[in-house]
Amino acid sequence: MASDPSTPAPYDGFDRMPIGGTWRPGNAGKTATDTDPYTGATLTEISLADAGDLDEAYATAKEAQREWAARLPSDRADVMRRAARIMEARKDEIVDWHIKESGAAAPAAEFEFAITLRDFHEASSYPYRMEGRILPADIEGKESRVYRRPVGVVAVISPWNVPMHLSNRSVAPALALGNAVVLKPAGDTPVTGGLLLAKVYEEAGLPPGLLSVVIGAGRDIGDAIVSHPTPRVVSFTGSTPVGKGIAEKAGLKKLSLELGGNGPLVVLDDADLEYAVDAAVFGKFFHQGQVCMITNRIVVDAAVHDEFVDRYVERVRGLKAGDPTEADTVIGPIINAKQLEGIQEKVAQARDDGAQQLLGGDPTGPIGSVLPPHVLLGTNDVATARQEVFGPVATIIRARDEAEALSIANDTEYGLSSAVFTRDTLRGVNFALQVEAGMTHVNDSPLNDENNTAFGGEKDSGLGRFGGEWAIEEFTTDHWISVQHTRRQFPF
Repeated sequence: MASDPSTPAPYDGFDRMPIGGTWRPGNAGKTATDTDPYTGATLTEISLADAGDLDEAYATAKEAQREWAARLPSDRADVMRRAARIMEARKDEIVDWHIKESGAAAPAAEFEFAITLRDFHEASSYPYRMEGRILPADIEGKESRVYRRPVGVVAVISPWNVPMHLSNRSVAPALALGNAVVLKPAGDTPVTGGLLLAKVYEEAGLPPGLLSVVIGAGRDIGDAIVSHPTPRVVSFTGSTPVGKGIAEKAGLKKLSLELGGNGPLVVLDDADLEYAVDAAVFGKFFHQGQVCMITNRIVVDAAVHDEFVDRYVERVRGLKAGDPTEADTVIGPIINAKQLEGIQEKVAQARDDGAQQLLGGDPTGPIGSVLPPHVLLGTNDVATARQEVFGPVATIIRARDEAEALSIANDTEYGLSSAVFTRDTLRGVNFALQVEAGMTHVNDSPLNDENNTAFGGEKDSGLGRFGGEWAIEEFTTDHWISVQHTRRQFPF
């Protein structure tokens, strides 16, 4: 049977990376194997980059950025629009890569495709939104201007859990605003987190050298990508400990950090329980719970606690865990053995802390990487409530009343995303305003991401905001230029 001529040939060459405008192997003398977390099958092998490769990427980026920033806004916008069209034409290919590299079940893979596509649409407007200002001056004859300019070169370090979007939500705005980018994706997802994205940009006509992808061991390039003198902004998404380390190494660079979370979903005594249960199931078990803004703790008013628990356990018991290529699978594999072991250790510790396990089980699948959904009852002091689990483990906490529910929600060093359920919208908003988080959703799960609004956290959950006007602020800088139109009288 002849192939569909409208379907583009799949991308290949994922054993190399784009460094300084050329796709080539790295020079570290080491090779990394990229595997399917469900089957263990090898997807590709990549010769890793070293510090010399990183130097080349930064030098080329710095040179290419000058001409790129001088291009018409329409040139940069057109690249983003073409990239969006390419994404749509290659949807099946891109979704398939997410399933087999990150272990995303169909709902998560489809979500990531859609939000990455929206990254391009949103970024296509940015070249026209770099607004300057003319300000009043107290010196006779002076005109005071503030120009908004690209920062130059941006370093982006992205995680494995939502790899393509969490790279592109920084890469697309940075490029659209006239910067160059050096991207280091996570070792577990080098293709979806970097190489696949680079192929899309290349096909869309992005000039060579503006986007380099460096894949390498942390000890070889991890510190150097941050401490290198060339980038002016470091955009990182990942764990809080690593984020704090980046802050120590970055010097006087601008930091955009989205770090860990311990999201509370609060159910007040007047909530629609059926709806709250649905949201809490989705908000906990989407993508195996491997999302920074996922529900980590479910805090329920004592008046409705028992009924909520009964309904929740019944719903969770029906979730299918297994092969992510099967359409009805909800919970796929954990990304790697180390991550799985860490989740199991937290569950065991929570039981030792006094938590009651209502649902659970041992890992299954060809390589034992699928952890079935777990539900525990406990306090805010058990391990699975104190710590970010990043797995399919829900901890339900009883609160005496609304005041204690708020206290429990805020009793964490994190402050990323959160939610509250109530039939009274005003009550919900008043509650939300008291939550110490960057994002709180009334009658929805904490799992929300819109490309045009302020995404980010408080406390140990990060610095800065992604999306919309906030992304423009992150990847540009202000340049004050004054013009003295008349001769000024100086005091001496």
